[in-house]
Amino acid sequence: MAKQLAELYNGRYIPEFAREYVEKLPHHYTFADVEAIANTQIDQYQSTKSGSEQIFFFDTWLIITKVWFNWVFGRTPEWLEDKIHDCPIDLFLLCRPDLPWEPDAVRENGGENRLKLYDQYRNELNHYGFKYVEIGGSGEVRLQSAIDAINNNCLLL
Repeated sequence: MAKQLAELYNGRYIPEFAREYVEKLPHHYTFADVEAIANTQIDQYQSTKSGSEQIFFFDTWLIITKVWFNWVFGRTPEWLEDKIHDCPIDLFLLCRPDLPWEPDAVRENGGENRLKLYDQYRNELNHYGFKYVEIGGSGEVRLQSAIDAINNNCLLL
């Protein structure tokens, strides 16, 4: 959906780096691997500062990575909290886990875990006071919900 939105708003799409990174690993990911992913997400964010586009659509962000750290390792890097504050996002689209879960080589958390993780993502967004809109439905309904959320919550040039 992030890619579709970037196209609709003539913005820049920032794909999910974690998936690409983990798929290429010759071993199961480690704490250091997730740190490398978080650092790349920060670099991607910093690259938007010099971009000519007015709007950027990140497929995933540090909030998800923070939850991932806690879920798998029970801790986060000391520096992560500051980086979350230093890299503000105007609006988060929190996608409800209402689409069928499709397992693949990277996805780990179907079933009840999806709901628990969703609650953790929402709790983190609330903890930081970030603006977000929950997006649900499928297909065009989901996309239109995202478009409405952006149109109602962002100042677009």
